[in-house]
Amino acid sequence: MNAMQLIIYRNFKYQQLFDDMAQLLWGTREGEKALDPFALANQLIELAADYGFEGNLWHCFLALCLANHENAYSISCEIRGDQGGTLSRLARQDFAVLQQLYKKDIRVLDKLTPGSCVWSELACYQPAEGSSRIFNRRIRDRIIKLAVSLAESEDVEAFAEGVSEFYREFGVGKFGLNKAFRIVDDRHRAVIEPVVNVEHVYLRDIVGYEMQKKKLIENTENFIRGRAANNVLLFGDAGTGKSSSVKAILNEYYDQGLRVIEVYKHQFHALSSILEQVQDRNYRFIIFMDDLSFEESELEYKYLKAIIEGGLGRRPNNVLIYATSNRRHLIREKFSDKRELDDELHVNDTVQEKLSLVARFGVTIYYGSPDKREFQNIVRALAERHGIDMPPEELYQEANKWELYHGGLSGRTAAQFITHILGSI
Repeated sequence: MNAMQLIIYRNFKYQQLFDDMAQLLWGTREGEKALDPFALANQLIELAADYGFEGNLWHCFLALCLANHENAYSISCEIRGDQGGTLSRLARQDFAVLQQLYKKDIRVLDKLTPGSCVWSELACYQPAEGSSRIFNRRIRDRIIKLAVSLAESEDVEAFAEGVSEFYREFGVGKFGLNKAFRIVDDRHRAVIEPVVNVEHVYLRDIVGYEMQKKKLIENTENFIRGRAANNVLLFGDAGTGKSSSVKAILNEYYDQGLRVIEVYKHQFHALSSILEQVQDRNYRFIIFMDDLSFEESELEYKYLKAIIEGGLGRRPNNVLIYATSNRRHLIREKFSDKRELDDELHVNDTVQEKLSLVARFGVTIYYGSPDKREFQNIVRALAERHGIDMPPEELYQEANKWELYHGGLSGRTAAQFITHILGSI
């Protein structure tokens, strides 16, 4: 039995490391190249630093390979669980090979590194303090738990059950192991790439705007529960928490299967490719368009209109669009659009063409700048949250001075003022 016998689980992300470790553990055969065990140990250590692994790094690596491998079986388990049939039987053949690899004790490799006990160290690895750079702690801990449970599996059936249950609970691949994504343009299709560090902002961190948050929560909860839900436009003044509200929604509902893909205006041509890649996955996707607006000469909005509603293709049920903008109607309007003596014969048609885009957002939420009292409430709440002990009168006086020279009344200005105070303490 060897790694070449794998049928479904081929072309891992770290395939070369997988092949080299399998060769090292099963023994180098005649004609195979000699391997450097120190170099392989180094690669496992670097992965441990990236992902925050601990314990047996060989087991963690194999669990990572399984958790990250999108194939016919893993995606099927993500959606419906293990349904049996030919696909399930073929997967079990692969699991028999992988279980044999799990049973290999990497400590025996110390004999290949005379004078060193590096492999014994990697069998009970203790990481430095700090979380992983690639996964959040919850997912990292779950992969480590998967590694331990698979190592303890008594037979192939128990091994298969552990893997399929992981897929069913957490999903597989980048969508299962990450919460936010961006688009990298490719010549042939849009590449959806994970965003490693997502701002840890929650709805409770956004002071005020309770009615706005309530509308956003209601629509999002309908969406993740499979009910009817609308595309959302959050519009209003700068620095009032529109983008932060979307980030907060992601952090609040990520563990219920919500994912966010950020798309910029110049990437709208890739929307069809994005929808094709996510439509059959067991997640709910928000296509996030931040600070969306169009100049009169920009025609991308017409393409966006067709994608949202009105084109031949139907938007998948697991996709919504959330956009933020400082403009209520998204597209710059001129007084000449409304003058009767405009160059165009049908002036009303021109106006309606520009207004039709925002009409495709079923929910519109307005975020206005706070008045003086609301601004002071935001400042006070942020000061209490950060443990700033300052008399209210002095705090408000300094905040008022700050906002006069730094952008006016807004939640963003209040947060920047608090950062200034913290830096001066």
